[in-house]
Amino acid sequence: MQPAPDEARRDEAQDALWSRPECQVWTRTLLLGTCLLYCTRVTMPVCAASMSQDFGWSKKEAGFVLSSFFWGYCLTQVVGGHLGDRIGGEKVILLSASAWGLITAATPLLAHLGSAHLAFMTCSRILTGLLQGVYFPALTSLLSQKVRDSERALTYSTVSTGSQVGTLVTGSVGSLLLDWYSWPSVFYLSGGLTLLWVCYVYRYLLSEKDLVMALGVFAQGPSMSRHTKARWRWLFRKPAVWAAVLSQLSSACAFFTLLSWLPTFFRETFPSAKGWVFNAVPWLVAIPASLFSGFLSDHLISHGYRTIVVRKFMQAVGLGLSSVFALCLGHTSNFCKSMVFASATISLQTFNHSGISVNIQDLAPSCAGFLFGVANTAGALAGVVGVCLGGYLIEITGSWTSLFNLVAVVSNLGLCTFLVFGKAHRLDLSPAHEDL
Repeated sequence: MQPAPDEARRDEAQDALWSRPECQVWTRTLLLGTCLLYCTRVTMPVCAASMSQDFGWSKKEAGFVLSSFFWGYCLTQVVGGHLGDRIGGEKVILLSASAWGLITAATPLLAHLGSAHLAFMTCSRILTGLLQGVYFPALTSLLSQKVRDSERALTYSTVSTGSQVGTLVTGSVGSLLLDWYSWPSVFYLSGGLTLLWVCYVYRYLLSEKDLVMALGVFAQGPSMSRHTKARWRWLFRKPAVWAAVLSQLSSACAFFTLLSWLPTFFRETFPSAKGWVFNAVPWLVAIPASLFSGFLSDHLISHGYRTIVVRKFMQAVGLGLSSVFALCLGHTSNFCKSMVFASATISLQTFNHSGISVNIQDLAPSCAGFLFGVANTAGALAGVVGVCLGGYLIEITGSWTSLFNLVAVVSNLGLCTFLVFGKAHRLDLSPAHEDL
């Protein structure tokens, strides 16, 4: 017989689910939020060259400012997930977005406060990274608690397409603003739009009472009960949890490596090619691919396929098949073929949104934010290592093939681990009462 606490937890979880209209409203809202997250995130890279000219930064100093974002980003993943599990992911997202939107809009003012431009910009990027680090763990926590199992993949993949849309919007509109006005206009636009989004969510989707309670929890700090610590220890004894973490690590490492090096690969291999083509086309193709992966995953589950079979299939595409096309990139000298391979690699990687990203919610919906935070922290750190290692391999071998081989090895390591040890039933209940 199920103990009362576990029965009560299931009943509360069912009552907390969004209705279909609520889910549609929140999905559109969070899609726009993710888009604005990436708009503000890539504003500095888009403006870096112009700012370097204005402030006299060297390449080393500009790289220092750009990389400082990830110092903060890696530090708040777990905290953001835990707070999302405690007070609700939507509240964490709203409070953090109001802060990063304000910092982004104020960046031009900070840059002209004094002569220490580099120090001010580095601090603002670290703060932005700290604040944005909570977003995806809190989002994972929110969707695990509010969205039905049969709809999670499509919802998560739809919201995640905001990352491609935001990158494209800032890359295109930001470039125009740089030509027409100057770099401060890009910061004003992305930061201002974020603050407008915050106002909309605050006015129409959340209550003042909820935010006051959330601020009270923030003031107290991310404390945790003995029961919560015991549950976390129980989770990390499970091979399926470590398989999920390693698979997320592998997908993030492969993604960040390609994101960082693909523009340079095309620029050096095909110097006469148009930058807007190879910088935009793969991300345009990735948008419908991400939506399709979510639809396909939920469709297969609704037609009787076991959840774990669908999750593993999605990872086989997102890590396995995508790595095949990555390998092909290293063995062609034709621009059109390279564009096809690069687009296929990036778009197929979006299938991870319907695989491992949702699998974390399958395993532990009551603390999915924390678990995703751990996995994403590992993935972000692995991404930094992968980008550096990729550059080292290119330098010592003189060949881009070594970079794409690295992506394939990392991807398939995570895939094999998930295929062997991956599970999709709940592991966050008491040891004697798992929901099989």
